[in-house]
Amino acid sequence: MRWPLALLPLLAACSAEQGGGNETLAPPDLEDAAIERGLVRDPADTDVTGLYSRDTDRVCVIRQGNGYRIGAFVDYGDRVSCTGKGTAARSGETLSIDLTGKGGARCSFDARFDGDRIIFPGSVPDDCARLCGPRASFAGLEVQRLSESAAEAASLRTAEGVRLCED
Repeated sequence: MRWPLALLPLLAACSAEQGGGNETLAPPDLEDAAIERGLVRDPADTDVTGLYSRDTDRVCVIRQGNGYRIGAFVDYGDRVSCTGKGTAARSGETLSIDLTGKGGARCSFDARFDGDRIIFPGSVPDDCARLCGPRASFAGLEVQRLSESAAEAASLRTAEGVRLCED
């Protein structure tokens, strides 16, 4: 009886070798797995064009040539806000944004696009403060897509009625 039991570890070792090395494969990335199963939109297959929002904050994006027109409006109430419009270029999940405001103020930074959201960095260049009122900032702005319609995005206006995604 002992002799056949002694062969079990040997047989187990043989079957592990024949497994084809599956044990060495890294587990799939959670985001990649969600995209593969259709739970999350693949940013590489999604156009950025659309209207985005969170509370009173808005971003519009419209295709223009090889890039995009973009406008952003952050409103904290009581005239504490940021407003800018300009251009954006996309490379994968990165949106390189260049905004201008009143008096030629200019602000450039990279944001992230994940297929449904645009996320501004937590820290923006000091020049961006010129597009904002006191105590307001574009830093950390995160907006969710409301619509993929270029027409709806083009209709976005600031509190003063200025269209943000038109030339």
